[in-house]
Amino acid sequence: MMMFWWIVIGVIVVAAVFLPLSSWLGKNQKIDDSPIQILEKRYAKGEISKEEFEEQKNNLKRR
Repeated sequence: MMMFWWIVIGVIVVAAVFLPLSSWLGKNQKIDDSPIQILEKRYAKGEISKEEFEEQKNNLKRR
């Protein structure tokens, strides 16, 4: 029974250290997507139609 409580305490300690650390690391990782990548993601999510995607992609390529 005592072993159970040591495991519970260990899990709590690990969670108390890992969760804030992983949150902090996740916020500090900056990922810069190119405009084309952002456009592709929007199209994949269904936010824009194929026509809008093609039109905006052509506009970006002209720049």
